[in-house]
Amino acid sequence: MKHDILIIGGGIVGICCAVSALARGLKVHMVEPGEPGQQTSAGNAGIISPWSIAPQATPGIWKKIPGLLMSPARPLSIRPGVWPQMLGWGTRFLANSGNARFRALSQAMAPLNAPCISLFRQHLAAAGENSDLVTDSYYVHVFRDAAKANLKDLEYSVRREAGADITLIGPAELKALEPALGPGFEAAIVIRGQARARSPGRLGQVLAGHAEREGMQLTRTRVRELRRQETGWRVETEAGPIEAGNVVMAAGAWSGELLRGIISKLPMVSERGYHGEFPQAGLELNHSVMDVENKVVASSMETGVRIAGTAEFAAIDARPDPKREALFKAQARALCPDIGLGDMRLWMGRRPSLPDSLPALGPVRGQPGLYAAFGHSHYGLMMAPKTGEIIADLLSGRDPGLDLAPYDPLRFS
Repeated sequence: MKHDILIIGGGIVGICCAVSALARGLKVHMVEPGEPGQQTSAGNAGIISPWSIAPQATPGIWKKIPGLLMSPARPLSIRPGVWPQMLGWGTRFLANSGNARFRALSQAMAPLNAPCISLFRQHLAAAGENSDLVTDSYYVHVFRDAAKANLKDLEYSVRREAGADITLIGPAELKALEPALGPGFEAAIVIRGQARARSPGRLGQVLAGHAEREGMQLTRTRVRELRRQETGWRVETEAGPIEAGNVVMAAGAWSGELLRGIISKLPMVSERGYHGEFPQAGLELNHSVMDVENKVVASSMETGVRIAGTAEFAAIDARPDPKREALFKAQARALCPDIGLGDMRLWMGRRPSLPDSLPALGPVRGQPGLYAAFGHSHYGLMMAPKTGEIIADLLSGRDPGLDLAPYDPLRFS
């Protein structure tokens, strides 16, 4: 088979690339081994935020890493088998944690996040979806120690400088805003002008269905390798070879292995996130709530209250940590003492993380017809719609109107 555009990967990024390309009249073929939209982004906390522009490598984070590793809440863990890989990745990560570098990365994140709400709603409207799947919301960061809630902290300063509406509130205002929260929180920082997906998995499912109705061909198979040919690309799959003039690599955490030998020295790791979902919670959260101390986010979903978070570095095929179930139950009770814990569902996904919190996005230099759209770390759901617009512009010969140098797929080579 010969195709104009082949998208490898049917996560939310690949789906948005397909939707935007189809809207420009391009013909699209997607290869995805499972159901589109049901991998990593399906399990996140649903936050759709123009203001999630704070990179993971914050100034002084090297001082906090031992505490994060030793905390009973285990917000950070590293499995023994990946320590050799983590040494190189971690060095690059810490190199991005200076004040000036943090600000530069934040400025590069901003245009990828800025239109996320409007673009998702535009795509849903085109799909004929008029529900509250994407609903207006605040992002409420709650603190047990009021002294730690500081609007002058750099992660809040860069948001405010970019135009975010952020306020500091006390316990009485927090109780009025989120009655289901427990009494132990002394302060909260409220970030307005956001939205949340009440089912990230269904969001991906709806948009993937829209793409198929618009003419996208979907082949459910696994990619083994891809090779450059004289007139395009040959992609070997378990269902046979596929040839395409243009290939978009949007396979998330699996992208690095598929590009081995094409992009060298790509420092991408599988950073696993977990969630616990409580279908019998018996309560509703009005907004997305982050427990800053425990590094988890709680949101009410269509199917219950979801507590999501943690950063676990492990081999991509390592088994999930069964101890997470007890941790999520404890964290749920720490946030909402009255929450019902029955029939909890534990989930694990794999974030494709690069050490500067920016994706690999755009054409791969020296590889005509190959485009990168992966490595979005914690920000895949938010950056997916703009990523799709950029890739579609490039494929259709349009100027995306954005300097893509910060996202150069070869910037680490």
